[in-house]
Amino acid sequence: MKSLYNPPALIKKAFKNYFWETVNNKVLLTFDDGPIPDNTEAILKKLDELNIKALFFTVGENSQKYPSLTEQIISQKHTIGSHTFHHRKIPGLSSEALSDEIDKVNNLFTEKFNYQIRYFRPPHGRFDLRLNNYLKARSMKCVMWTLLTFDYKNDIELVKFAVEKYLTAGSIIVLHDSLKSKNIIMDSIDFVYEQVSKKGFQFGDAEECLK
Repeated sequence: MKSLYNPPALIKKAFKNYFWETVNNKVLLTFDDGPIPDNTEAILKKLDELNIKALFFTVGENSQKYPSLTEQIISQKHTIGSHTFHHRKIPGLSSEALSDEIDKVNNLFTEKFNYQIRYFRPPHGRFDLRLNNYLKARSMKCVMWTLLTFDYKNDIELVKFAVEKYLTAGSIIVLHDSLKSKNIIMDSIDFVYEQVSKKGFQFGDAEECLK
């Protein structure tokens, strides 16, 4: 059961150069799959109210389609990481396609947003042995997670169960700023905030949590 929310220790050991938890025992809040109008804007407002700095793993084509939302994430001092350009699962991609999925995002952010992408998360958490070398060649770091909330199933009770049971100091938490989670994302963020406070943990930003 635990492995559904927190990847097995054997996997973490095999890929120990990936980030599976933070390095400073602070909680890092991350969002995948955006930016999306309305939902991302609401999340940014909520994070500002709670004084949380998050790491957004944006899909390149979404950032290209909604540049003002991407600029808003940057202007509010959150961090942006790559979630590939088309949100394609890495296993099964040709070497050329994998390079393209990574480089198109990096180039977009350099040219359009004057921003250097440093972090990467594979779509659906799926990757293969090639990924490490591809990221290393681009001076990028792979960020996985300690706590998958299943917020994309649109059931707040699932989120509450996951957070209550598996939140720890050093957790990297996955939420989504996609349409799938839109109906419960505000409640999900509030609940995470409450539980982090209740357990006496602190939130951190990507820069300090992923040194």
